[in-house]
Amino acid sequence: MKCVLIDKTIKDVPLVVNIDIDKPQTKMTRRSPAPTTSASAAARSSARPRPSPPVGVLERGICVLECFSEDRLQLSLRDFAELSGLDKATLLRLLGVLVKARMVLRSESGQYSPGPALLHLGMLYRNSFDLGARLQPVLQAVMRRTGETTAFYVRSGDERICLYREITHKEVRHHVEPGTRRALAAGGASAHILLHYTGSPTPHVKQIQEQGFVLTRAERVPEMASIALPVFERDGAFLGALVVVGLASRHPEEAQLAGVAYAREQLATHGFLTHPPMK
Repeated sequence: MKCVLIDKTIKDVPLVVNIDIDKPQTKMTRRSPAPTTSASAAARSSARPRPSPPVGVLERGICVLECFSEDRLQLSLRDFAELSGLDKATLLRLLGVLVKARMVLRSESGQYSPGPALLHLGMLYRNSFDLGARLQPVLQAVMRRTGETTAFYVRSGDERICLYREITHKEVRHHVEPGTRRALAAGGASAHILLHYTGSPTPHVKQIQEQGFVLTRAERVPEMASIALPVFERDGAFLGALVVVGLASRHPEEAQLAGVAYAREQLATHGFLTHPPMK
């Protein structure tokens, strides 16, 4: 016969005593206390520090809008809190204002998504460039000749922004939308062009100076090949970078070079330069 005695008098740790009456032996084992829920939650929260929230009201509103991204098009209140560092009461006030301004939409399920006012502002920004009517035909012609996606990027801080693009109709393709932002540090042929002609270092400076373009293969995205060249106005003002992006398997280096040569012809036809004018 066995009986179990539990004694909690030793440092608040359960002490289990197993007594076998038939064989008088005593075996004592100490059980460690299980971690409390609050301790576990604290450990989880400390593993992922929250960002420091901005102080100004306008900065907080901008911070909320910048929580959206291509892979975060629908966010909950909790998502905003984790991404911005703002408390939920403050977020509710800010989101209420943004919803009234149609910059943010709120669904019946409580999810938030970008609103139509942001699209309107984006179109105004795009229309502020007197380029679309001249550049779009160039992109269309280059896309038809190469069979690959073409795009035009400008620099904004440490990012590049797609202003115009023409998407190939092939099933497997590179896809980009106007307004897409990419970190310049992530690489890509157009990123190196933008870095060089806005005064920032790039490892491709020799290729740009000698050949006037940047050719990359699988630099930012595996299996993708891109080639980019600068675009200037006749007065020498640097405008941005035109890039042709396609699958490396069907877009060998020879095809890339032919594509950039054709792009130069089309840009010249529409009044652009692809190198700084001689001083």
